[in-house]
Formats: sequence, C-alpha cells, structure tokens
Amino acid sequence: MVTQLQSPDKQNIIYPDDNGEPMSDNTEQFRLIVWIKENSELLFANDPNVFVAGDLLWYPVEGNNKLCQAPDVMVVFGRPKGYRGSYQQWNEDNISPQVVFEIWSPGNRPAPMIKKFKFYERYGVEEYYLYDPQTLELTGWQRQEEELEAIEQIDGWISPRLGVRFQLSETGLEMFGPDGEAFMSFVELAQLRRQAQARAIEAEQLRQQAEQQAQQAEQRATDTEALLEQERSRSQALESRLREMGIDPNQL
Repeated sequence: MVTQLQSPDKQNIIYPDDNGEPMSDNTEQFRLIVWIKENSELLFANDPNVFVAGDLLWYPVEGNNKLCQAPDVMVVFGRPKGYRGSYQQWNEDNISPQVVFEIWSPGNRPAPMIKKFKFYERYGVEEYYLYDPQTLELTGWQRQEEELEAIEQIDGWISPRLGVRFQLSETGLEMFGPDGEAFMSFVELAQLRRQAQARAIEAEQLRQQAEQQAQQAEQRATDTEALLEQERSRSQALESRLREMGIDPNQL
C-alpha cells in the first residue's frame, strides 16, 4: 500500500522574521548598511511606491519558508512604503527587489556569498552591488536577460534604477544622487542642518539690523525736515516782523 503525502497548507506555513544572524559583524559594516539604506530611502522619500529596507528577510516562493535571503539593503520599485516583518514576494504583486547591496565582513565566507549571488540571479534582482570596506573594492552586477553580468567599469558607474553614481577614493566608497549631492551620514546631515539654521538666524539678524538702520535713517530724515521747516517758519516770521517795521528784508 502506498501512502500519498499531502502538501502542507500554504496558509499555515510560518515565515520567520528573523534568521538568527546578526545584521552586522562590526561597526564599519553597520555604518555602511545604515548609510546606504537611509540615503536610498531619502532619495525616494517623495515616491510612495519605492520600498527600501535593511536586513529584511525576502521570501520569493510561497510555501517554502527555507528559501530566503536578507540583503543588507534592498530597494523595490513598484511597492508601497510601510511596515513589513518580512518581504513575502507573493504578497507584493510578485515583484522582486530590483536592487540589492551587500557589505562584506570578516565573517563572510565565499560559499555563502556565492549562494547569495545565485539566489539574487535566480529570483530577479536587476542590480547587485558588493562592497568590501577592508580592501575598498566594489563589485557590481547587472542583469542581462536571465543572468547577472559583472559591470566592467564600476568606478563612476551610474545605477540605471537608482540614478546613483558610485565613486571609489582612497578613503573608500562614495555615492552621489542624481542631483550630484553626496550621500551623507546622519551626523553630517545634522551638522549641515545646524549650519543652515545658524546661517538663517544670521541672515534674519542682518535683515533686522538693516530694517532698523533704514528706520533710523528715515527718522533722521524726518527730524531734519522738521528742523528745516522750523527754520523756514522762523525766517518767514522774521521777514514779516521786519516788513511791519518798514524794513525790506531783501535790502539787508
């Protein structure tokens, strides 16, 4: 007798929000993940249909809770912003993340990274970027039909999806938005905001000073005109008095 195994009910399958792995192995990896994620989110802050996430589990196939990856950063075009415990693709109009970033850490090993690459290639990622902060090396791949092909010249490369330009310097990876503005950290953004606020306060103080000086100048002009009017009145009164006395002021 052969017993046919029944497929588990897909609705009863649990898709964990946590794979038990840390988001990062060190402060530099964490800094870079946050830097890329937050600046990417800022880049599309006004577009309600671009979803950006960091270290979020992505399940591409319904019914298989073992098949998943958690990109350090992923950007999904065509999906609304908002809370997610995990990215379950079948609940997202079957749209896969188009852009993913990974930051290499000392704890990474080639075999798992190759597995990630194959996962991203198989399930529709269009652009994949891998940065190693120790060697300052950036590697990128772009989808060509069914495969991810290496980007030959990554320094100066502009992401087709993000519009972001990548630049490698002696200090590491730099990224620039479509407007040419560099990606910045929270601290840098806060410092710029404080500087802008200080300049705005200074400009307001200068405006008030200029307005006060203008008011003072106007008051001085008014006072001068009043003095002149007083002098004219005195002169006219003196002329009238002289005429009453039979004296022609023009003969004096």
